[in-house]
Amino acid sequence: MLTFYHAPNSRSTSVKVLLHELGVADQVKTVTVNIPRQDGSGARDPANPHPEGKVPYLTDGTDHVRERAAIILYLTDRFPAAGLGRPVGDPQRGAYLSWLFWYQGVFEPVAILSWTGLSHPAFTASWRDYDTAIQRLDEVLTQQPYLLGKEFSAADLLCSGPFAWFGDQMPATPAILDWVARCQDREAVRLVAER
Repeated sequence: MLTFYHAPNSRSTSVKVLLHELGVADQVKTVTVNIPRQDGSGARDPANPHPEGKVPYLTDGTDHVRERAAIILYLTDRFPAAGLGRPVGDPQRGAYLSWLFWYQGVFEPVAILSWTGLSHPAFTASWRDYDTAIQRLDEVLTQQPYLLGKEFSAADLLCSGPFAWFGDQMPATPAILDWVARCQDREAVRLVAER
């Protein structure tokens, strides 16, 4: 049985939304756990099996998955009928994987560095910079409504999250803001927000 470890108002919220988008929220056991928060509140929860006490964390019998992009890929591959991922052999599989891992390996680090005001040539040489990341998103989203074209995917859910979460603290272009509004105007987002 799939078990999802979740802390409200954290990075795991996007996975909770994904479970609703996939139509499998009732098929996955959700365990709410406590986590240390940036403001000093919270604490590591002994009920959370994540080796670092983080969320999201997903177990499937004796197997486990951590890191949002990996969990999103695992779930969209496990439940392909919803059409939120791209299965092996799909002509958009590479683009789908690229957006998931671009977010995890490039965008989130540069967004955090930009937000904190930290800068170093090694960061921009390795990860790029925030403006370059925004330019890439804008180039795609001025030509199509979602990252993979006309249809919403789990890549949109993951990549739009920080803009929805941090709002004005995340500088963005009009095309990006419109995309974020589309990604937030979904029944699964409303369901999770209400709960």
